Amino acid sequence: MPHFFASGRSGDRVEILGVDARHLAGPLRGRVGERVAVIDPAGFLLTVELVSVSARAVTGRVVESRPHQPEPRVRVTMAIAMLPATSLDHVLSRCTELGACAFALVRAERSVARGEKPERWATICREAAMLAGRLTVPPVRGPVGLDELLSGEGVIILDGQAERSLSEVGRMDEVTLAIGPEGGWSPAERGLAASRLARLGPRVLRADTAAVAALALTLGLNGEFES
Repeated sequence: MPHFFASGRSGDRVEILGVDARHLAGPLRGRVGERVAVIDPAGFLLTVELVSVSARAVTGRVVESRPHQPEPRVRVTMAIAMLPATSLDHVLSRCTELGACAFALVRAERSVARGEKPERWATICREAAMLAGRLTVPPVRGPVGLDELLSGEGVIILDGQAERSLSEVGRMDEVTLAIGPEGGWSPAERGLAASRLARLGPRVLRADTAAVAALALTLGLNGEFES
């Protein structure tokens, strides 16, 4: 069962509202007396015994509380060129689980043309955050142009033709990793981002694979997987 987000807490009483309450009361068939894991955004993981269950509101009693700080110290925004729906959904879900702090969708020259689905993207990130027990749900913005993305600080454009590798970039506090479309960045886009290019490795990866690998490598280089 996933973790749920506490909508409010007073002493040993917790309230779960909105979509989490509907999900818990409906498909998951939560019952009075059952115990569930609840995230307190103040930084605690709670074991909560359900006291009342309805689609409007679920209330419970805290039976255990322990400090919970799953968020990475390094803030990594994943900038993803617009991909086919299945691939984009995969990136949003898996990178949320790993610890991406935010997403920016990019209109690249070779991107797949498709409609915007902000509600779906937000739902995917929320469900992945619940599964991973995160304190926050990463926001999704865009689509934005590459020029707009490059106007920010700490942007690294992943490209197989780059001279330096991502592992050479070193430790950082905040970074944006940009992953191109399946056809790769165009020559014009490479020229625009020339000073910010970095390669991920010697093999050609699908865009969704590259996104997960780049995030995992960056978190690892910054000590996020150390016990």
